[in-house]
Amino acid sequence: MAQPAFEEIVEDFEFLEDWEDRYRHVIELGKAMDPLEDALKVPANKVDGCASQVWLFPKIDNGTFRFDGESDAMIVRGLIAVLRALYNDLPVGQVTSVDAQGELARLGLQDHLSAQRSNGVRAMIGRIREVAAEAA
Repeated sequence: MAQPAFEEIVEDFEFLEDWEDRYRHVIELGKAMDPLEDALKVPANKVDGCASQVWLFPKIDNGTFRFDGESDAMIVRGLIAVLRALYNDLPVGQVTSVDAQGELARLGLQDHLSAQRSNGVRAMIGRIREVAAEAA
């Protein structure tokens, strides 16, 4: 079972039957995030493999994983928000055991994202897992 915040997104998607509405919902999730401080938009936080500019800033506090992120593309910013709902507040040792692709499949995203966007999501998941594995 995923984090409650992610389960809420799943429920919202079940309610929104039209993909255009779901797409708008993902964008709204991204808009609701606080912007990443410019000082954190550095090469060390940049995610390679994304078509747009993406920065992820992970934080581990008392064994709890969290990250903030930013993108110059609205839909990607929304995808960051979805990943935050999936991973934030997990014990760092559990992050790598999350079946992100399986959880995201529940949203049907893979059927509606371009190949480049899908690669970018995989790159973001890879970065999240890498940071968590190093910290665990």
